[in-house]
Amino acid sequence: MNKKMGKEHIKIINQYAGSFSKLILIGRILAGISAIIALVPYYYLWKIIKIATEGKNIQEIKSLSVYTVLVTILALLIYIIALFCTHIAAFRIQANMRTDLMRKIVKLPLGIFDDEGTGKIRRIVSDSTAATETFIAHNLPDKTVASVTPIGLLFLIVAFNWKIGLFCMIPALIGFVCMMSMMGKDMQEKMKEYQNSLGIMSSEATEYVRGIPVVKTFGQTVHSFTRFKKAIDNYGKWTTDYTIMLRKPMIAFMSCINSIFMFLVIASYIFIGADVVPKSADILNIMYYIIVTPLITVALTKVAYSGEAEMTLIDAVNRVKSIMEIKPLNDTDKNVELKDYGVEFKNVSYAYEGSTRNALNNLSVNINEGEHVAFVGPSGSGKTTACELLARFFDTKEGEICIGGINVKNIPDKQLMKSISFVFQDSKLLKMSILDNVRLSNPDASEEEVLNALKQAQCMDIIEKLPEGIHTMIGEKGTYLSGGEQQRITIARAILKNAPILILDEATAFADPDNESRVQQAFEKMSKGKTLIMIAHRLSTVSNADKIFVMDKGAIVEEGSHTELMSSNGLYKRMFDEYTRSIEWKVGAQNG
Repeated sequence: MNKKMGKEHIKIINQYAGSFSKLILIGRILAGISAIIALVPYYYLWKIIKIATEGKNIQEIKSLSVYTVLVTILALLIYIIALFCTHIAAFRIQANMRTDLMRKIVKLPLGIFDDEGTGKIRRIVSDSTAATETFIAHNLPDKTVASVTPIGLLFLIVAFNWKIGLFCMIPALIGFVCMMSMMGKDMQEKMKEYQNSLGIMSSEATEYVRGIPVVKTFGQTVHSFTRFKKAIDNYGKWTTDYTIMLRKPMIAFMSCINSIFMFLVIASYIFIGADVVPKSADILNIMYYIIVTPLITVALTKVAYSGEAEMTLIDAVNRVKSIMEIKPLNDTDKNVELKDYGVEFKNVSYAYEGSTRNALNNLSVNINEGEHVAFVGPSGSGKTTACELLARFFDTKEGEICIGGINVKNIPDKQLMKSISFVFQDSKLLKMSILDNVRLSNPDASEEEVLNALKQAQCMDIIEKLPEGIHTMIGEKGTYLSGGEQQRITIARAILKNAPILILDEATAFADPDNESRVQQAFEKMSKGKTLIMIAHRLSTVSNADKIFVMDKGAIVEEGSHTELMSSNGLYKRMFDEYTRSIEWKVGAQNG
């Protein structure tokens, strides 16, 4: 095990434990004491065998048997107390970890959840902290027992016939060397790769299951399974390569620790000889070693498993640390006075972490208050990135974005969030009532205000068919909404918020024709008097915009009204003509 990493993760654990770190130390000490006491019965066992082979003081066997049971119970009780100590500390560490993580997460820029993925962050909060709790509560005392037991066994083994005892230790030492070759920095990196591949496979499985309705609707089969299958194949390849890599040292380790009895037979022959009638002392020692030497196998196996558990712990702590080290965006508590709700991009450039090219290149756009504009362009042209930077999902690398003449970096986060409403293409409703889902944007809103927002969002047909109206719990008793219906509930949430700037990111992408019509009606009511920014692939939805910005490779290549752009014979016209042909093809295919 890498010593630097070991000390570092123990230091982090102690920080989360606080005053409870003393309980960890007490638990380990008690576990070590219980391990030593647990070896005492083997001395009594030797005395019992000695009395039995000599045929003297047979009555003493009864007393020794009672001592053996009592000492075993004592060792067990001390170990249970040790577990109490480590469990209390482990629960506190897990609670502190999760609390600190959640406090950190709520302060992180929203773009982190796109970069890292909500599934990955959830696994860190849930699984990594649980792995830490498991190690402290169970594996740490077990590791202490596994470390102390071989030392005590060494005394027991050499105490009666040191030659046989040391000879029996040869395979144990070789096994220990083999075990250490399976640990260290390289294995820690492999553990990280394992957790990553497992996380990717889990995430892809979740996405695939969520997408099954779409897959079945559009009759997709193999193609829809490609990413999930690739994740499974990559995981399978990793585990196969990892197993092959560890095959030889693992075979050597298992062979050595299970060959101790064979070495005992050889040692007995070498050091006792081939006498037809061995001495009673020799018989006593051989019988004793037959009973005691298997403990070496058990102890080394526990050490091996505790080493694997510690690698899992280090990986878990490092993942928690990776979240805690993410720097939140700079924020201030003082509200600023905005002269209006116009938006301006001034020479903005941005590149995602790890990307070799800019998502935005020197972008300059001016959007007046109350103006309705649209960003269109090929996938990856930077449309969504520009709007995410406006809402401070990330911060610009170069240039600045202003609302009402004030750089968004200087606007307090709460004030900025009150100024902008975002309607995404992938709407999310939480497992709570329709009322509470809509109220998320304005917790102080009355029930009447929520109903009014739902009416404006064309949601009353949804409410009327629900068993308890707006008090119906989403997800309970089979109550689920379609994608278009969820979208309208999300729009009601945005209407209730009543922010002066509205961003619609592919908001009708997955709506059916009936829902799309209703969604468009809701948008018209919601966007009156507001600064509206639309991102769309369905170009028919943006033809009425005051101005359309055509983006390609992170820059504005054309701008103007629909009529002006159609007459320019540029990228927008080519995109619109292609979109029109695709619609005609779909209609023709359906009629055919």
